Amino acid sequence: FSDDMDGLRKVPDNVPNKNILEEHLHKPLTSIPDPFETSKSFGDHNNEMLQQFLDNFGFKYTFKSATELYTSGYFDEQLINVLKNYDSIKNIILPTLGEERKKTYSPFLPICPESGHVLEVEIISLNPDKNTITYVNKNKEVEQSILKGKCKLQWKVDWAMRWGALNIDYEMYGKDLIPTFQLSAKVSRALGYAPPENYFYELFLDQHGEKISKSKGNGLTIEEWLSYAPKETLSYFMYQNPRRAKKLFHDIIPKSSDEFLGHLNKFNTQSDQEQIENPVWHIMNGENSIGNVNVTYNLILNLVAASGKNDPAIILDFVKKYDENINSSNRQFINDLIKGAINFERDITSEKINFKTPSSEERKIFEDLINRLRSQAESADAETIQTEIYQIGKDHNFENLRDWFKLIYQVLFGKEDGPRFGTFIAIYGIKQTIELIEEKLK
Repeated sequence: FSDDMDGLRKVPDNVPNKNILEEHLHKPLTSIPDPFETSKSFGDHNNEMLQQFLDNFGFKYTFKSATELYTSGYFDEQLINVLKNYDSIKNIILPTLGEERKKTYSPFLPICPESGHVLEVEIISLNPDKNTITYVNKNKEVEQSILKGKCKLQWKVDWAMRWGALNIDYEMYGKDLIPTFQLSAKVSRALGYAPPENYFYELFLDQHGEKISKSKGNGLTIEEWLSYAPKETLSYFMYQNPRRAKKLFHDIIPKSSDEFLGHLNKFNTQSDQEQIENPVWHIMNGENSIGNVNVTYNLILNLVAASGKNDPAIILDFVKKYDENINSSNRQFINDLIKGAINFERDITSEKINFKTPSSEERKIFEDLINRLRSQAESADAETIQTEIYQIGKDHNFENLRDWFKLIYQVLFGKEDGPRFGTFIAIYGIKQTIELIEEKLK
C-alpha cells in the first residue's frame, strides 16, 4: 500500500530539480511533477521504485495506491463510517495530542479545490446527510464532500479505515509504531471491526548503535547493499532475528555474505527438517537453486586487493583455479559476488586499510614464509599450504596462532583478519603470493 496521497511537507535532500517540488509543497505526491522526469508524478515515481524493489526480490503482492482508492470511491463507504463515528474517533485521538493541536484536529484532511493543498484545518460542522464537512479557509466557509478523493484521512485514522476497507487480517510494522498501532486499533473498533493480527519488528541502527536518520545520512540503502553483494545476502540479513535491533552499516556486508554462503553450502546435504531450519529454505523458497559456492566474499576481497585488478573476468580466473565446480547454476551468483567485492574494495575497504610495517623480527618470520612457500609445488592444495603456515607460527613461538594470522593480514592486506590464508594462496598462486610479501617487505 502506497500513501501516495500524502501532502509533501518539505523538499527531500536527495532529489534533482528541487525547484519543481518547492512550487508544489503541501500537494498530494501524485499531484506533483516528478523531479526525476521519468514518471507522470513524484508519487508515481516512488510507486515504480517500490514495485521494482518488490519484483527484484520476488515478492507476490497486490499493489494499492491511496490516490486511486480515494479518488475512485473505493474508500467511500468507510469514509462515511468515519463521519458517522466522528466524535468517538476524536475522543480516542485527542488525549494523545498537544494543547494547540487539539484545537484544530480533525480526522478529515480536505483537499483544497483552489490550491490542491492537503489542508489541516478545523472542521466547524459535519453534514452526514450530505456526506460533507464545513471548514474555514482564508476567512471563507467551505462545504466540501468527503467522497471521491475530495478529502483524505489523518494517517492514524487512515490506517484503521484501511484495515476495514481492504479486509486486512495481518499487519507488520516497526517498533516505533507500537503506540500508533494501539491507537489505530481503538479507532478500528470504533468503526465496528477488529484490528488485524500484528507483528512488530525492531529498528535498524548505525555502527555506533544509534537510530538511523535520513537527515544524518548514517544509514545504508538497499541500492548500496545490492551494489556490493547479491540480493540473497541482503535477504539473509533481513531474515535474522526480526525482534532484535540490527546494526546496518557497510562492514556487515562481508560478514553477512559469508554467513549466507555457509548456510548455502550445507543445504543440499541436510535432512528435510534441517533444511527447513536453514535460512536458505526461507530465503530461496524451499530450494537451493545456486548450489555450492566454495569461495568466500572476504577471500574475493583479498584477491581484489592483492592483485590490484578491478576486472571481474580476471578475478574469476583466479577463483576458477580453486573452485572447479563453477557451473550454470552458481556462475551468475559468483559473478555478482566478484562484481560486488570489486565495488566494495574500491569504495569502502580502500578507505579503511591500515598496513602494519613489520619489525625486524617479524621480517625474519615473513622471510621464512617466503622460503617455505618456494619449497611448495605450485600445485599444492590449500590444506597443505595452511598446514605449513601453522607450522611456521609454531616454529616462531606464537603462543596463540591467531596472532600469527593477524600479523599476516595486517602486513599484507592492512586488515585485522580474513579468510584462511592457505586458501588465498592456493587461488592467488604461490609465485604471486611471494611477490606480494616481498613488495610489503620493501
